[in-house]
Amino acid sequence: MSDERIVVIGAGVGGLVSAALLAARGCDVTVVEAAAGPGGKLRAITTDGVAIDAGPTVFTMRPLFEEIFAACGTSLDDHLSMRPASTLARHAWGEARLDLYADPAASEAAIGAFAGAGEARGYRRFRAEAKRLFDALDRPFLRETKTDPITLGWRMGARGLPDYLNLRAYVSMWRALGRYFRDPRLQQLFGRYATYCGSSPFQCPATLMLIAHVEASGVWLVDGGMHRLAQALESLGRNNGVRFRYDAPVREILVERGRAAGVILGSGERIGAGSVVCNADPAAIGAGRFGEAARRATSALPSKRRSLSAMVWTAHATASGFPLARHNVFFSADYPAEFAALASGRLAQAPSIYVCAQDRDDSAASPQGRERFQIIVNAPATGDGTPFTPAEIETCRVRMLDGVSRAGLSLDLGDSPESGTVLTTPTDFERLFPSTGGALYGPASHGWAASFRRQGSRTRIPGIYCAGGSTHPGAGVPMAALSGRLAVECLLRDRASMSRSRPMAMPGGISTRPARTAPMA
Repeated sequence: MSDERIVVIGAGVGGLVSAALLAARGCDVTVVEAAAGPGGKLRAITTDGVAIDAGPTVFTMRPLFEEIFAACGTSLDDHLSMRPASTLARHAWGEARLDLYADPAASEAAIGAFAGAGEARGYRRFRAEAKRLFDALDRPFLRETKTDPITLGWRMGARGLPDYLNLRAYVSMWRALGRYFRDPRLQQLFGRYATYCGSSPFQCPATLMLIAHVEASGVWLVDGGMHRLAQALESLGRNNGVRFRYDAPVREILVERGRAAGVILGSGERIGAGSVVCNADPAAIGAGRFGEAARRATSALPSKRRSLSAMVWTAHATASGFPLARHNVFFSADYPAEFAALASGRLAQAPSIYVCAQDRDDSAASPQGRERFQIIVNAPATGDGTPFTPAEIETCRVRMLDGVSRAGLSLDLGDSPESGTVLTTPTDFERLFPSTGGALYGPASHGWAASFRRQGSRTRIPGIYCAGGSTHPGAGVPMAALSGRLAVECLLRDRASMSRSRPMAMPGGISTRPARTAPMA
């Protein structure tokens, strides 16, 4: 019956996890996706005959994914091959370099050699604080439905009261880092974790220092690339009976008698359903991208609240002169100026640059000939406005190449369309992910209340749920996976509640009370 079917809009990580977990619970699930294959932002671009990760490149929180695969009757190792990275990332300020390692003692020693014993002690204190924040919020916030400050305190309980009173929500990350590190380069390094959720370290709360603990707990190198995770999650769903419809954009989410009733595809085909999980950005619903009837389910996002976008080069190219690791960051000399430019809607004159060398690992060996690269320069989320001009794009490219060359890295990206290099701009990201302006992380995490304002699993319309990196608990592959699991939990609870309260024939014509609209979460 159509009222028992569930339609998942979008085959990003949140949608794939939702679909797989629902199917494993015996639900009838259909995934409809506008693109030609799974992944959403976790996508690959094939250029020069090779697939290059064009989205997230860092795999963390492996135990979470092991839980998801186990819940679907299999194991992560049956679907993906990966190795733990001993070097988390290599950082450069001109000729100065600093590596962080999976072994915290090795990181501490490296920081001591780089900036002195005092900074090593500061790192030890910082690491302990990042862990404390993560441990305090993991269960009551990250793995629970969206909440408010009072309910969060209730969830944390009396034993968690000291942590609740010290969540570092009212001080910026940048200011807090100054209490651990005197060396501005180390402030810059650990402040970069704010960009993992598309935010500025000068505006986001110090609570987000917990991201450093997530990465320090383990980074894994996925054989073949991160996009293999999307393929694995799709296989997980298929094995449990999920139907996938690709090249099938949704024109409208149907709402009948005040609740979800299915979707209408761009082709005009109607798919009836009792529940809809939307893995698109919630702002797209609120902006009317899925029809007027569904618009009130969520709110549109003001452009000033958007997270960062990016200029992303995916390249099959050659490199020389700098000993690249898998993950490399080349920092600008003026971090405040960089983020001031982004906040004003401009590209930075001297940007920091992230280079993922996808064919490198912890060995010292360098690939021979061409290798796969993803190169990122942060950009403002202005993709629904005036596009960058060719001159602005070329200036950004030159500044990017100059930035890495100061550390000794020479990249030969080629100058022609046949060179194997593809650039994705905020305008392109807006086209791929409408109503975002190209923002890659949903709303920015600026201010103490940002995390509480994020869209939750439930919406204002019963039967419509949200999942993905733009929803609670936040941006990034693990958080998107958690959002998918939370959407499933809410949907199944609501379905069970509605089933219990559905009117039934009773002697004397008495019926049970009608189901009430579930509260927002």
